[in-house]
Amino acid sequence: MDAIKLAQDLIRCPSVTPADEGALDVLAAALAGMGFAVERHRFGVVDNLYARFGQSGRNLCFAGHTDVVPVGDRGAWSVDPFAAVIQSGKLYGRGAADMKAAIAAWVAAISDHLARFGPPEGSLSLLITGDEEGPSIDGTIKLLDAITQKGERLSHCLVGEPTSEDAVADTVKNGRRGSLNVVLTASGKQGHAAYPEKSANPVPALLDVLTRLKGRALDDGAPGFQPSNLEITTVDVGNPAHNVIPAKASAKFNIRFNTAHSGSSLESWIAQTVAEYSRKGVTVEASMRTTGEPFYCPPDHFTDIVQSAIRHHTGQTAHLSTSGGTSDARFIHRFCPVLELGLRNETAHKVDEHVEVEQMTTLKNIYADVIAGYFAAN
Repeated sequence: MDAIKLAQDLIRCPSVTPADEGALDVLAAALAGMGFAVERHRFGVVDNLYARFGQSGRNLCFAGHTDVVPVGDRGAWSVDPFAAVIQSGKLYGRGAADMKAAIAAWVAAISDHLARFGPPEGSLSLLITGDEEGPSIDGTIKLLDAITQKGERLSHCLVGEPTSEDAVADTVKNGRRGSLNVVLTASGKQGHAAYPEKSANPVPALLDVLTRLKGRALDDGAPGFQPSNLEITTVDVGNPAHNVIPAKASAKFNIRFNTAHSGSSLESWIAQTVAEYSRKGVTVEASMRTTGEPFYCPPDHFTDIVQSAIRHHTGQTAHLSTSGGTSDARFIHRFCPVLELGLRNETAHKVDEHVEVEQMTTLKNIYADVIAGYFAAN
């Protein structure tokens, strides 16, 4: 199977979350042609796919998404973002790096494996969602529950997120930090700046609470993780006047946290800090949402198989990392050990997103070695 052509066919489907626009049809046809049993699962407005080759033994799963982020300013692109053109050895298009080319590379790797070795002593599966770039409510998390209820079990999973930094396969993710979004709102009483005793200024209250929260060293790191960090992303008052004390002030911050914490423990700390603050005439409230919990998969024999495949085709040992944003691996790790390995993330979500065709071939060959090594190890 031609990985480049399959990637082009996928990119030509303008599957901006939550639209599918035929992307899963393209993938389903390719998999069915190799003998996969393909299931489609729709939750809400989101289309999802689970496909399996084989009915017994260890189940090596590849997970990913065919949905993409919007193109942004289409006029800033040098090419049609959904034409999937190849120029100077690079495949351009929205979703090329994140992560349609990786899906195509895995499918082509399976095709190569079946041609060389025949059916594996075990099973291969793909778990593909159309809701990774969106709310992540009607995608992987519900698909995992649905297939588990039908008796499916995943042994190990590889996610095709674009983890590579400077060269293909230089970085493998074996965990991810958690993420907590918080909005603080301080409410007081509007008044004249010349008569502060007749009003209640919410701005100092907001700044005091932020200072207390920011002043805490959350931790010194955790196994496999850098220290957790709290970053204030905006402070808003919206007051155009110099002589008016505003009635409200708000701020937003994000905490990226390691396994020393949970979302609930951090939310409790923030709530307690806010509750302890007292300033006459001013109230402070916190609205919080944990969008992902941290997880860590210690290196094991599956890590060794992936690293061996990478060394074989690049001569390098990949860096194991838990940095970066969240991914659907945060759901998958509850069901089986999971690693993430894909193409370079340099142009992901950017104008003129692209991948190098040569690096796609390298990734396909690495994937093929992972498949062969996995079932040989069994």
